[in-house]
Amino acid sequence: MAATRPGRLPGRHRRASESQATYSEVIAIGEFRSLWGGQCLSLLGDQLAQVALAILVFERTHSALATAAVYALTYLPPILGGPLLAGLADRFARRRVMIICDLVRALLVGLMAVPSMPFPVLCALVFCVVLLSSPFTAARAALLPDILEGDRYVAGSALQNMTNQAVQMLGFAAGAGVIATIGTHRGLALDALTFLISALILAVGVRRRPPPDPEDGVHASMWSSTKAGARLVFGDRRLRTLVMFAWLCGFYVLPEGIAVPYAATLGDDPRDVTLISGLLMAAMPTGTVIGAFVFSRLVTPTGRLRVMGWMAMLSCAPLIGCALRPPLAVVLALWVLAGMGGAYQLAANAAFVQCVPANRRGQAFGLVQSGLLAAQGIGILIGGAAAQALGPEPVVALAGASGLTVAALLAMLWTESRAEIITRVRTQVS
Repeated sequence: MAATRPGRLPGRHRRASESQATYSEVIAIGEFRSLWGGQCLSLLGDQLAQVALAILVFERTHSALATAAVYALTYLPPILGGPLLAGLADRFARRRVMIICDLVRALLVGLMAVPSMPFPVLCALVFCVVLLSSPFTAARAALLPDILEGDRYVAGSALQNMTNQAVQMLGFAAGAGVIATIGTHRGLALDALTFLISALILAVGVRRRPPPDPEDGVHASMWSSTKAGARLVFGDRRLRTLVMFAWLCGFYVLPEGIAVPYAATLGDDPRDVTLISGLLMAAMPTGTVIGAFVFSRLVTPTGRLRVMGWMAMLSCAPLIGCALRPPLAVVLALWVLAGMGGAYQLAANAAFVQCVPANRRGQAFGLVQSGLLAAQGIGILIGGAAAQALGPEPVVALAGASGLTVAALLAMLWTESRAEIITRVRTQVS
């Protein structure tokens, strides 16, 4: 328990007594390092692939709708199969699920790298690759609380979030230059290689664990498991609110999906448009890195839960400023500020873990993640269609205003639900 100075008020004394985990504690755990490193490596390859696809489509079509549609294709597959496949993380050993998903994705992305691959087949391969991210992400999310306990889970999540956003920032900012140098197909080949290396890291660095014990000693069918997971997640008011907080990102991620046509309004030369696109795509990840560091290191565990609603509103409010059609520097600042607000997801994630049984984590996280990706994909697709008619600046502003309204409603609902979770977190970290 942390030491406190005499003379503090009782409320401050309680907050000061909350023990916060450090990044060094988390990094010292070998299994976490393996999860962390493999995830960052494969994510870097994914960013190169996303930049390559976005640039390729816009160069061919000069259409904001077509560009957003292909970008949205990286989010939409979970609508169809994600909830069902996520249950694999509660049925089989989670380490094995992750390794198999990485190996299959390496094969599929390798096929995408073939230069003669027809464009419709390429889109189908993208769909399948993203579909496999559902069981992988569910297994990783369910495994992490077993490796990191208490506030170490929040510190580890923050560290993963910061490095993931930093990798996205690097991938988006440098990806355009890399793709311009090596070409789109070699960029996809690099993505396939990252999946292979990730599978090797997981096989070597994460120890074997048995599959989770099923309820009543019998595994239900995948469909029954999916329905039971949906009842668990949406039948509890606290979990429903937390899920809505997670899915709020469908509003504030929309600008990334129309970053290329937005860049076209800020520059005329094709090379300038490419470079500006990379800067815009990197802006929100940059803000999230900053926000995650401040939120995890300078705010107490219960304090994070108290300000979560305000942070959610901050993730959307700055985007409204794009209605004024500001210059590039101001747009970047607004998007970075919105990214900082997105750090509220750390608190929402930690609270969700507190409320879900260990043997149901895979299905629960999978449902949330599938809905999250679906919300992002649908938002980007709608945004692309609207940008085609209205232009990208007003569409980004409308997304910010809509998201702010929803975030304000969620903040009010959260005020009614957070007391029990705050008490539980205070007991755990004191």
